[in-house]
Amino acid sequence: MPIRAVVRTAKLAGLPLGVAGRMTWGLGKRLGGRPAELVATEVQQRTAEQLFKVLGELKGGAMKAGQALSVFEAALPEEIAGPYRAALTRLQEAAPPMPAAAVHRQLVDQLGPNWREQFRDFDDQPAASASIGQVHRATWSDGRKVAVKVQYPGAGAALISDLQQLTRFARLFSIITPGLEVKPLLEELRERVVEELDYRMEGAYQRAFAEAFRGDPDIQVPEVVQVGERVLVTEWVDGTPLSAIIADGTAADRDRAGLLLVRFLYSGPGRAGLLHADPHPGNFRMTADDRLCVLDFGAVNRLPDGLPEPIGRLARLALAGEADAVLVGLREEGFVRSEVQVDAAAVWDYVRPILEPVAGPSFTFSRGWLRTEATRIGDPRSPAAQLGRQLNLPPAYLLIHRVVVGTIGVLCQLGATGAFRAEVEQWQPGFAGPRTKAGRHARAANAPGRPLPALALPATPMRPEPRRR
Repeated sequence: MPIRAVVRTAKLAGLPLGVAGRMTWGLGKRLGGRPAELVATEVQQRTAEQLFKVLGELKGGAMKAGQALSVFEAALPEEIAGPYRAALTRLQEAAPPMPAAAVHRQLVDQLGPNWREQFRDFDDQPAASASIGQVHRATWSDGRKVAVKVQYPGAGAALISDLQQLTRFARLFSIITPGLEVKPLLEELRERVVEELDYRMEGAYQRAFAEAFRGDPDIQVPEVVQVGERVLVTEWVDGTPLSAIIADGTAADRDRAGLLLVRFLYSGPGRAGLLHADPHPGNFRMTADDRLCVLDFGAVNRLPDGLPEPIGRLARLALAGEADAVLVGLREEGFVRSEVQVDAAAVWDYVRPILEPVAGPSFTFSRGWLRTEATRIGDPRSPAAQLGRQLNLPPAYLLIHRVVVGTIGVLCQLGATGAFRAEVEQWQPGFAGPRTKAGRHARAANAPGRPLPALALPATPMRPEPRRR
């Protein structure tokens, strides 16, 4: 992992230079008579290959940005997405490994010079690599198969530096993701991922989720065995990566994975007081007994009272056609500022299509549906996009918004069909009508697993006011 700032900066700075070179190459091809559409597709393909190759090699914040962006792949036009889909999705599962000597130094630092005595065996070859660490298979001293997550040396400095650099270069992402506002995503990502550097916090979150979902017939969270600031040991769980199910799974496999992904994300706040905030496919597996296994808890948002009730209430009102009530609720929550004048019917027209997945008893997510919505909201010429620029995203909803958008991207990659409305009715307060707080707690208590006290985890930092959207 290149950790010298000058090396990382040079690699990232080469990205826009490479784009400029490809644009010049494309202009020459067009002047030579080659069709503009074909040239544009080739430029996009070459840009994506270079971009995600560099992001994967650097790991840190660079790879984290690539993973975050990869869930939006389903929104790209098929003729553009097809040639470089593999370049995007491989960031969800793998990256070049850290040398064994560096792994051993981290283990000595975190577990002590006699760290090998805590293991019966330890595989120096990583089983998986991620943005700020890699995972090794091992056997704990009591015979349990474990996963040992080891943080890359210098990951913290690299993480912050990369995201600062990529925010400056945000415009180059528009070449491969037209219509996607990447800069706000990178800014929000930069603020959040620093929390992932302390594996002790991640271990606390994972323990809370494991307690809440212990014994669940559909969701599995590996137990935490040992934790340090930069090393996390958890029980090993075999399974099929979600990226493999996206690529080669049967329709039944993809439907099951999609339904359980929604169930886990929506039920977590009610059962554990926590929201898993990083729904990219690399964090999930389907086990042999058809459960969804969740592997990474570095990004988590504390919601001790569950998902905010206004989300469900306003969705229910929008589906019922109550445009005036929806606008009033959006103003109360801060989505529409007091000084902004908008038409209630126009706001309803903006919101209603987004709720299509929960409008009926069943829905099929697809790349085509997502592309249509991305164009409707992202095309600056469209009325929806013009209205969207007058709306605001309150700080309390920043991470929830990111999770919902990312989850929709994964569901569209899966092409999942399911009874998603029923899941939202069960777990989203306000969606099925007024319910008491005691009733919400009763539903959580009757589900497999048990909700934890709010004080079991460290506090989530306050969020800054976001830019207006």
